[in-house]
Amino acid sequence: MSRWIGLVLRLVTGGVWIVAGALKLPDPAASVRAVRAYDLLPEAIVPAIGHLLPVLEIIVGTCLVLGVLVRANALVSALLFAAFIVGIASAWARGLQIDCGCFGGGGFDADATSKYPLDLARDAALLLASAWLVWRPASRLALDTVLFAPHPQGTHDAPNTHAEEEVTTR
Repeated sequence: MSRWIGLVLRLVTGGVWIVAGALKLPDPAASVRAVRAYDLLPEAIVPAIGHLLPVLEIIVGTCLVLGVLVRANALVSALLFAAFIVGIASAWARGLQIDCGCFGGGGFDADATSKYPLDLARDAALLLASAWLVWRPASRLALDTVLFAPHPQGTHDAPNTHAEEEVTTR
């Protein structure tokens, strides 16, 4: 059953990453503005983060959907969600009224304080989903099972250790 749960969590979390990144990718300036609006990072790295984040989101999402390097990508996913939770909570605590920029956009949003609880709940649920995948990365329909499948007995190029055992036991 846990492998089916893993599949659902991979598809949901990966799908969210792909959509979030794909919506930001066409307008990198808006992504940079969204990162800048949080006022948490040094200005020198804001443009790089704003430009690279959508690409990273698409890569992590695609890998999760396909089931490639699930544990590593789920760990990156969990770290990103933790960072986003900290950012949103910080913006809320400091009285900033900004769109989270999670699915594009960003900047001032007069209704932001009413959206923060939902944004935090969504990211917390996706963080838990990512943590599950770090803990139990094996899931149905994952390419990891094909890419990293153990070789069946006798089909690999290892030397015949049984013959060496016979010689040493005589």
